[in-house]
Amino acid sequence: MASEEVFRAVLHQAPSLLLDLNSLDNNIELDEVDREIIRNLQVDGRMPYSKLGPAVGLSQAAARQRVQRLLDAGVIQVVAVADPTTLGLYVQAMIGIMAEGTVKPIADALSDIHEVEYVVTTAGRFDLLVEIVCTDMHSLYDLVNDRIRTIEGVRSTEIFTYLAVNKQTYSW
Repeated sequence: MASEEVFRAVLHQAPSLLLDLNSLDNNIELDEVDREIIRNLQVDGRMPYSKLGPAVGLSQAAARQRVQRLLDAGVIQVVAVADPTTLGLYVQAMIGIMAEGTVKPIADALSDIHEVEYVVTTAGRFDLLVEIVCTDMHSLYDLVNDRIRTIEGVRSTEIFTYLAVNKQTYSW
């Protein structure tokens, strides 16, 4: 169950077209056409039904119905992916957090912080991994020192500032 929570945390924040583990709970059966629809939308989330339908062997109307079924069931969501630097967010980092006690309240508190992109509960050296975006190094310092390290149960943090993002993809 813990690994399912980890995946839910990652998928909750990952921008793009997402496969949602909730679909497993809803007993949604995905056939090859559904999977092909998902693959196509992962490449182009704005693909018109007039192109999507023929690409997966369906009519435009049937493709629209299939996509709507996948959306309604929570299997996928289609969202815009913005480059943080174009929004004035020039500092990105991963923060490894070691915790004392129960991790869930810490994860919940981190999830409420605006600059936090996603929170992952992990096994290994760190109890949590948190990806953040900030305007500058001063705001990163304030975020970590004044808001993250002050959360009850946070024992220590280690910051991994991104020098470059060499690959970022959401199609799996």
